[in-house]
Amino acid sequence: MDTNRSCQTGLAARPACKQHDPGLGHPEQPARFDAVMARFTADGLTEEMRPLEERRATREELLLCHTKEYIAIVEEDVESGAPTLRTGDTHISPASLDVALHSAGGVFNAVDAVMEGEVQNAFCLVRPPGHHASPARGMGFCIFNHIALAARYAQRRHGVARVLILDWDVHHGNGTQDAFYHDASVFFFSTHQHPWYPGTGAEDERGKGEGEGTTLNCPFPAGAGSREIVGAFSRQLVEAADAFRPELVLISAGFDSRQGDPLGHFELLDPDFESLTRVGLDLARRHAQCRLVSMLEGGYDLDGLASAAAAHVRTLVSGH
Repeated sequence: MDTNRSCQTGLAARPACKQHDPGLGHPEQPARFDAVMARFTADGLTEEMRPLEERRATREELLLCHTKEYIAIVEEDVESGAPTLRTGDTHISPASLDVALHSAGGVFNAVDAVMEGEVQNAFCLVRPPGHHASPARGMGFCIFNHIALAARYAQRRHGVARVLILDWDVHHGNGTQDAFYHDASVFFFSTHQHPWYPGTGAEDERGKGEGEGTTLNCPFPAGAGSREIVGAFSRQLVEAADAFRPELVLISAGFDSRQGDPLGHFELLDPDFESLTRVGLDLARRHAQCRLVSMLEGGYDLDGLASAAAAHVRTLVSGH
């Protein structure tokens, strides 16, 4: 019997993502993948998850979120051997485009698995991260915006009418916000350190036009922890999501909001990530037939990243 077929949590994890190498000393290092997978294995989580197939995203799929001009820039910069994208602070290497395409493809396969009922939820161990990439610009270590692409893919491929995106990374997901700022079909909720990179995410950024009211930012100062962040998820998010009634829940799971991360100053601990995950699961259960897909964003202290990611995935596996 294939026990993985009875697993409710899928895992998209491609070891070749380590071939994206931003350079010696860069915090978004290939070792992030190994640290998380080693912890999953040590905790027995990989045995409880269903591995998902890998594939490359197509150009047509990238165009669901990104402009053809920006895609061409990525292709040209990687092919030329440039050390960084010309659009911003994203270091690249010869394999970066292929890695980014496979990461996006893995996210699409996770959406398929969830929407087609193969699993109830999924975690995508992808790199580079994505939530700072806007439709026309890569920045903040990001090339393509995986979560924005996932939302558009779910809408196009599976007819999902309303998508909820949750982002608990310590940095504001400016690229995700930009992608849906005028769109009432995607609700974007973010807790993040403010003021901090990239400088966006003020409370009065609530969307425009048809999208007014479907962006909800909860900025907090350095030192914020469970009371502020879990509290925002438990109150502001739940109230807004119950009114929005999403058909799919997506999570930008950034673990640089954990205590001790070198790129953030939040004080979340592993039990807090369990609590945040439970809020997402409860909303998915209430409105979206349990359908939830989470994907890795930040998290740069290797031990802290691994521990927090395991707490998050353990909660997904348990379903509550």
